[in-house]
Amino acid sequence: MKKIIISLLLAMAVIPCMAGRKGDSDLFEVKAGGKKVPVYEVKVSPKDSLLRMKGMDDKKGSAAIYELAAFCTFDIDKPTMVTVKADREVESVKVLPSSRNIKAETDGREITFEAVPGDRLTVEINGDEYHSLHVFANTVETEHYDPSDPDVIYFGPGVHHVSHLVVRSGQTLYIAEGAILYGEMFQREKDGPWSPVISLIGDHIKVRGRGIINGSLCETLTTNLMYVNGNDISIEGVIFVDSSVWTVPVKNSSDVDINNVKLLGYRANSDGIDICNSRNVTVRNCFIRTLDDLIVIKTTVEGGKSEHIHAYGNILWNEVAHAVSVGAEINKDINDVVFEDNDIIHDKGREWTMRVYHCDNALVTNVVFRNLRIEESQNFISLWINKAVWSHSTERGHINGVTFENISAERVANPIMQFLGYDSTHMIENVTVSDVTVNGKKLTEASVRTNEFVKNITIK
Repeated sequence: MKKIIISLLLAMAVIPCMAGRKGDSDLFEVKAGGKKVPVYEVKVSPKDSLLRMKGMDDKKGSAAIYELAAFCTFDIDKPTMVTVKADREVESVKVLPSSRNIKAETDGREITFEAVPGDRLTVEINGDEYHSLHVFANTVETEHYDPSDPDVIYFGPGVHHVSHLVVRSGQTLYIAEGAILYGEMFQREKDGPWSPVISLIGDHIKVRGRGIINGSLCETLTTNLMYVNGNDISIEGVIFVDSSVWTVPVKNSSDVDINNVKLLGYRANSDGIDICNSRNVTVRNCFIRTLDDLIVIKTTVEGGKSEHIHAYGNILWNEVAHAVSVGAEINKDINDVVFEDNDIIHDKGREWTMRVYHCDNALVTNVVFRNLRIEESQNFISLWINKAVWSHSTERGHINGVTFENISAERVANPIMQFLGYDSTHMIENVTVSDVTVNGKKLTEASVRTNEFVKNITIK
């Protein structure tokens, strides 16, 4: 019971209006199956590309560079009609990802379409991509947790403030639908590092629920919303909003499953999920829209290899950096990474949609990009070895064995595959490109840019 008392002491009074407060969006009203559901306002990166880049480069000032979108979340157990009422007349509507082939009906300011359990949809009206509505139609929760269980840290509906909450071995953190946890900064020592809002430290830990973890009270570049360090850890169903830095770093961990997590961020370095020095990690059925990297695999100097990473069934929206990538920091070997069956609905970044970005000294092997559907990309594919601002090592590394297979990409501004090795002993080798279509045309050797430090490239 002691753990429950701690969680209740962290609950505080409702705070003034800010992004993520229940029912505060002026953009949309939503009903699912005829029942009204809450719509939450959320800060997102601005439409203006120069402002997006400024938000990335002006680290501290990025918190003031945003526009407003909205999201709603609800559980369904069967196909359900969703009605959206917009704040303007609807002349056209698009429901993404396009792979769902949803045909919405419109009538004045109303839009109607069918959602199925597990949908993570984005509704765009009159060509306005940025002030969009994200519709999260979850499957019905089957697990139930008792607030009086000493191994359950339980947050019920309402507003809570959380600072430096540590979930330990054998415990479950449950955040109910209607609960909003506002993270607050906690510094261990004077001038020391900021502690994560929530840390999962140990073995056999669960995070469950449909609630929201909101980082809007944290100063930019201070604290992660959820830090993972352990074994046999699973995170499912929760929504992360407005992280001040990397949202969910997974460090020195094994057997981690991140499922049906929704993540919306707009500030500098607000990466989605960073998997560092970890093994047997799965990221599946998630929705990620943020300014910086979305799903990225790294190996920092503090830890061992990263291997056996699988990211599939995700819906991704990238603003500035990389959608799915390996690097930049690669100080220990990375092996067996698969990005598969993902929809990238927008990639407006100055970096690359798919990349192995190698700035250090280790070996990268067996990376697969497969069955990807890309609806927008500025820069397509890059494999790159060189020194960069992120480098920790004076030595360069090696990339051996990368596959691009069954990829369809539309609205690609720069349809180039860039393969650039470093020197004759730090090369890119054994790359296979198979059934890749860009802007309606099959990719050929003419679309590949290489240097002399690349060998064994096969294009089928």
